[in-house]
Amino acid sequence: MKPSIKEKVEIAKKYIEQGYNAVFVLKVVKLGRSTYYYNLSVEGKEKTRPKGGKPKGYSINRDGEKVCDDQIKEFILEAIDGDAINYGYRKITYHLRKYCNLVINHKKVYRLCKELRILKDQRIIRTKIKRNIAINRTITGSNQLWEMDIKYGYIEGEDKFFYLLNLIDIFDRSIIDYHMGLHCEAKDAAALLRKCLIRRNLFEEDSKKPVIRTDNGPQFISHKFDECCEELKIEHERIPVKTPNKNAHVESFHRILEDECLKINEFQSYGEAYKIVNEFMEFYNNRRLHSSLRFMAPHEFYNLYFEENLTNIQIRV
Repeated sequence: MKPSIKEKVEIAKKYIEQGYNAVFVLKVVKLGRSTYYYNLSVEGKEKTRPKGGKPKGYSINRDGEKVCDDQIKEFILEAIDGDAINYGYRKITYHLRKYCNLVINHKKVYRLCKELRILKDQRIIRTKIKRNIAINRTITGSNQLWEMDIKYGYIEGEDKFFYLLNLIDIFDRSIIDYHMGLHCEAKDAAALLRKCLIRRNLFEEDSKKPVIRTDNGPQFISHKFDECCEELKIEHERIPVKTPNKNAHVESFHRILEDECLKINEFQSYGEAYKIVNEFMEFYNNRRLHSSLRFMAPHEFYNLYFEENLTNIQIRV
């Protein structure tokens, strides 16, 4: 049986300490000099570096705030749709540091790019999804244009994020339905879209479907969500990069959600977060007054003017 490296080191060390030439001894025991001296340097020392584990799921920006990985993925997708279209993962790292204020290294960016399947030699995969750019529209009634977007919440007691995928009718400002969970994927977005069509009695094949508008998040550019829209015969349009005003109504709702629910509650568990968010959604839809809705709550406005063509109310988006 051949001696192990550790045994070879011990043999070489013994003879070198007796005065034999180190180069000659290492050659006889067939041991590289770098291997020998490395083993001497770590001999007797404890390995203090922890072994790799599950990624934390977030990074820190320069303000010390936590930014979850899904938000960073969205930053990356927006970057390669804009100025960073020809960048590799190393240049994207510097882009995120400079323009997104993130403290992040290239290894994590490589991992996120690999999860998104947009590493430079695979970028052609993204071109298979047809991209319809959001156009200017004038909305005069409910169920003409819906907006969908994700809001991230934080559970202090468990040190993890949760996801709120919200779908809003921009005319009556109702949150038709939402998905809340510890993950948010394309299948969740597709399921939410189907639930909202059922809630508004629009799931039948001959029903006139609304246009669905989203940003360029990974859930919305996926093949699964695209196939869902084709199956339901829904027109899906995506806003141009760096134009959140094109998704203004759902962004406005997220500001309300942040100020009136997420910011004032320090969640200790996911169960607590789910209960409080669900109560807020019920309050928002049924009791919170909107000046743009003639000082009615969204559901009250929708039920009062359902199927009416209000020519004196026009929303330009």
